[in-house]
Amino acid sequence: MFLYNAVLERADANNPVLVCLIGAGKFGSMFLSQVPTTPGLEVIAIIDLNPEQAKRTCLQVGWPTNLIARTTFSDDINEISSKQEIDVMVEATGNPIAGISHALFSIKNGWHTVMVNVEADVLAGAYLSKLAQADGLVYSMAYGDQPALTCELVEWARSIGFGIVAAGKGTKYLPSYHSSTPDTVWDYYGLSSAEAADAGMNSQMFNSFIDGTKSGLEMAAIANATNLQAPEDGLLFPPAGVDELANVLRPKSMGGFLERKGQVEVVSSLKRNGCKVFGDLRWGVYVVIEATNDYTARCFKEYGMNTDDSGRFSAMYKPFHLIGLELNVSIFSAALLNKPTGSTQNFQADVIATAKRELAAGEILDGEGGYMVWGKLVSAKKSVAIGGLPIGLTSGLKLKRRISSGSPVLWSDIEFDNSLEVFKIRKNMENEFKSG
Repeated sequence: MFLYNAVLERADANNPVLVCLIGAGKFGSMFLSQVPTTPGLEVIAIIDLNPEQAKRTCLQVGWPTNLIARTTFSDDINEISSKQEIDVMVEATGNPIAGISHALFSIKNGWHTVMVNVEADVLAGAYLSKLAQADGLVYSMAYGDQPALTCELVEWARSIGFGIVAAGKGTKYLPSYHSSTPDTVWDYYGLSSAEAADAGMNSQMFNSFIDGTKSGLEMAAIANATNLQAPEDGLLFPPAGVDELANVLRPKSMGGFLERKGQVEVVSSLKRNGCKVFGDLRWGVYVVIEATNDYTARCFKEYGMNTDDSGRFSAMYKPFHLIGLELNVSIFSAALLNKPTGSTQNFQADVIATAKRELAAGEILDGEGGYMVWGKLVSAKKSVAIGGLPIGLTSGLKLKRRISSGSPVLWSDIEFDNSLEVFKIRKNMENEFKSG
C-alpha cells in the first residue's frame, strides 16, 4: 500500500497531484471517468482539438458540473504553461509528431510525462527518455496499456531470478488482416459502419489494431524498455491459449515458434482457419519463464503452474487490461515516487512501413492504419541497416518511386523536409545507434 498511502497523504494535505491531459479521445475519456472518485488527483487542464467536445466528454463520463467549471479546456498547450502549475502531463493524442512535440514541451516546463502515445514512443522514445532523465524527470509508459503491463510482468520475473523466454500480448489476428483498410475494418470487428459511427470509433485508428501495426508498435515499445529482442522478420502471431503459452512460446529448437530465448511476440486468439482459440489471451499480456534448475521445475508442478510438456517452461499472464481506467498508477508513480511504470531504455526495436499494395511514384502516404502501409516489427539493427521508414512518419509524405506490395518503404523512397524537428530527432537517434 506504499503508493496509495502516499496518495492519501497528498489528499489529506489538500495538495493533489496536478495533471494536464492532452487528447480526450477513448483512452483519455476512460482516464477521466476515474478522476472524480480518485483522492489526491486533480486534472486542471485538458487540451484537445475540440475543447467543447472535451467538456461534453467529461460530462458523459461522470464529471459533476462544478468540476468541469474549474477545469481549463483549450486547444493550445501554450495557454496552459503560462497560467498553471503542472505535475504530470499525459500525452494521449495518438499522433506521433504531435506527441513528440508535446513531450518536449512537457520536459522543457519541468513536468513528468506519461506517454500513452506508443507511436511517438517508438519513433523517438530513446531520445525523449534520455532528455527527461537528464532533467531529473520521469518519462513513463501508460499503466493500463499492454506495454506497461507486460513490462511489469518482465520486472516481476527478473526480480525473482528468472530469465525471460518470451513476453508480449494477445490479439485477434489472421494473415489477411495486414491488407485491411478503413473500408474493411468493421467487418473484422463484426460491426456495421453505422454502429461504429454511433460509438464514435475512428476507422483508421481502429484499423491500425487490425492490420498488425499497433501490435508491432507495442512490441517495439516493450523491447525498447526491457532489452528483449524483436524477431528478425516480423511478428509471427502464433495461435495460443493461456494453457499453451509455454509450449508455443519457446525456441524452435525445443518445439516452439521463437527464433531464440528473450524475445517479444504476440499470440493470436484465432487459429489460421478462423476458429477461436480456447482460452485465448486476446485482451491480456504474458511472460514465459524457464525453470532455473530441477528443484524450480518441481515447484512449478507442485503449485499447479501451466507448464510446457517438458515441465521446465511456464507462463504467467494477466487476462485483461483496463486501458485508461488504470492510468492513475502511472501518474502517481511519476509524481510521488519519481518512478516510471515502464520506460524506453534504448533503441532496440523499430516498426517500419510496409506496402499493403503496389504503391506508385507520386502517391502521398496516408499514415498508420490507412490504405497504403502497415507497420512491421523489426530489430533496430535491421531497420537502420536497410534505411527503413518508421511507420510514425508516413502521413503526408510523397513517394519518389514505385514500391511493390509487401516491400518495406525506405527513407530513400520518400521526399521529406530534414529541417523539421521530428526528422532531426529521429535521424540523430539512428545516427547514435550506428555509432554505438
